[in-house]
Amino acid sequence: MATNITFHPGSVTQDERDQLLNQKGATIWLTGLSASGKSTIATALEQHLLHKKLHAYRLDGDNIRFGLNKDLGFDQASRVENIRRIGEVSLLFSLSSTIAITAFISPYISDRELARTLHENHSPAIPFIEVYVDAPLDVVEQRDPKGLYKKARAGEIKDFTGISAPYEAPAKPEIHIRTDQVDVAGAVEIIVKYLEEKGLIPA
Repeated sequence: MATNITFHPGSVTQDERDQLLNQKGATIWLTGLSASGKSTIATALEQHLLHKKLHAYRLDGDNIRFGLNKDLGFDQASRVENIRRIGEVSLLFSLSSTIAITAFISPYISDRELARTLHENHSPAIPFIEVYVDAPLDVVEQRDPKGLYKKARAGEIKDFTGISAPYEAPAKPEIHIRTDQVDVAGAVEIIVKYLEEKGLIPA
């Protein structure tokens, strides 16, 4: 941990920033198995919000590993660090009065709770909305758009979530979407309705 450092506060308060930009920041954290639909929903949600003239930015699990997290693997320690970094980055986006949309498997409850705590313990607290993008294992294996489940079943991929590594489902997510029952447009509608009801975006 770095020493001899001091946090340098800005001269604009969070309320002032929100008022000037006419928007509140928040993090929408999509979690679920590979091929459950996280990235597809995140992409559609980002587009929907931007078309409503709202500031939104999507952080995608694969995309982040091309840059910020390209030094990380898929062992448990790397997965923990991957999510820790994204928790911090999504908080920064939210503090800029942007709606941060994260699409990460984020398989461990403790890591997602750490991300939540970062937001909720900030002063002022920043909304953290956990969205469980849920699809049964047999459904995601049938989808398997990248052929990853087939490789994992063949032993070609180690530490693959849902096959050779655990996924800890959220116990009390703010939003629970069954993507074997709801299409992408329906999933976006569910999330947008929640944001409207909580006063995070205009109805």
